[in-house]
Amino acid sequence: MDEVLSALADPARWRLVGLLAERPRSVGVLAQLAEARQPQTTKHLQTLERAGIVTSQRTGQRRIYALQPTPLRDLAAALNRLADTADEAGGAREIFDRHGLSLDAERLAAERTGWADGRLFTFHRSLTGSPEFVWRHLTEASLLARWWTPDDLRVSELVFEARPGGRIVLEYRDVEDVDDTDLVAGRGVGAVDDVREGERLAYHLSPALPDGSTAFTSHVDLTLRPTGAGTDLDVQYRITDSTVDSADFIAGIEIGFGQSLDKLAAILATAADRPAGDSEADISTATDSTADRNAATTNSRSTK
Repeated sequence: MDEVLSALADPARWRLVGLLAERPRSVGVLAQLAEARQPQTTKHLQTLERAGIVTSQRTGQRRIYALQPTPLRDLAAALNRLADTADEAGGAREIFDRHGLSLDAERLAAERTGWADGRLFTFHRSLTGSPEFVWRHLTEASLLARWWTPDDLRVSELVFEARPGGRIVLEYRDVEDVDDTDLVAGRGVGAVDDVREGERLAYHLSPALPDGSTAFTSHVDLTLRPTGAGTDLDVQYRITDSTVDSADFIAGIEIGFGQSLDKLAAILATAADRPAGDSEADISTATDSTADRNAATTNSRSTK
């Protein structure tokens, strides 16, 4: 495939492919139609033949070239698969476009300090597991680290002290930045406001702008209610202290926090599908290596 793409990348060779799609032609005629010198045309045709895009045969004194359709069909199929993946309903490209629309709207609205104060986002998820089990995923750092970012990010540093006045530090990076060489995608600090175990958790968190100043403050209130099938989680996400430069952050809240909650729901649902005999405690501590690293970072920082 790479050789085909390389061969077709040259405009002169692409012109020859177009001429050969109409019918087989000789080198001399191809050179005339392409308005090129015959030696150059011959070299281009040889490149196309090595890539399997054309074939040739000698007839008398002339060499006749013809197009091989299969490599082009294979390339077209590969390109169609890429396009279909990008265009998948509910996929990453659709989310990217939705975020772009939100960015444009929020940037237009951000004309003065306090422009988004009082903005309220609400979320609801019906979760698998008891309120006590869900609570652990809301308050234990090693479990929080598994879901507390959107799909394209990962937690790289986390402090969460689940007590009134307890510290919160959340840093996140691109999910594919495995060696932490890219820029930090975001960082926020805050504190826990209210803790009613298994019932309510409230905290505030302030994301930082690139210069270190506060973008805005989010006041997040999570309430848990037991149901016959598990736990209903309701979240109120309220904005204060918004700055003009906070537009990009606020534009991502609905999609980003929603994705985080979807990850939480998926983790809890997977836990419910574990074979009988696997306890909630066993399931909740079966973290991946990234979560283990985050937990170690969290524990070391929390004790300072």
